[in-house]
Amino acid sequence: MADVITLGWRERLALPQFGIATLKVKLDTGARSSSLHVDELETFTRDGHTWLRFLVGLGRRSARQVQCEAPSCDRRVVVDTGGGRSERWFIRTEVMLAGERFEVDINLTDRRHMLFPMLLGRTALLGRFKVDPALSYTLPKPAHAYTAHKECFDERHAGVSGVVLPPAERPAPAGRASAEPVPRSADGLDRPDG
Repeated sequence: MADVITLGWRERLALPQFGIATLKVKLDTGARSSSLHVDELETFTRDGHTWLRFLVGLGRRSARQVQCEAPSCDRRVVVDTGGGRSERWFIRTEVMLAGERFEVDINLTDRRHMLFPMLLGRTALLGRFKVDPALSYTLPKPAHAYTAHKECFDERHAGVSGVVLPPAERPAPAGRASAEPVPRSADGLDRPDG
């Protein structure tokens, strides 16, 4: 465990495949899976595989969103801490946190009533990080979070995209008839731990 990095209960991370240079995240050892707040989640087929198109907000105080597309890696039931069960789509994407770059399975859901747009669960933390609940934001904040798109984007991931769109430039969702809404837990809260 000597190589394990100690972080606070909340930090900032990057999602390089989507060009998101910083996003506030809650590190939750009580939750098994990781989750990301998305808007306008819809499915479509590309090359015979299920893909997901969705918007990721860049913060509670920012109206800016990133339009993203990624292949689905799974769809399964998540149980929240209140015992509510909901079926959610999962993607596999890279995360950059504390100088480490690693892949994580993340479920896409509605977290608009939660304080953090993303929750990083124990499956993603295991063997990489320890969480000290007395610490908070131990990592330096990136200087120009929203302008770091090119530095953050990794060309190896062709077809997985993220484009920052101000509200006025967001396209209307295509094919709403085939779009599936983001599943919600019974109590409207998202505390995945199953």
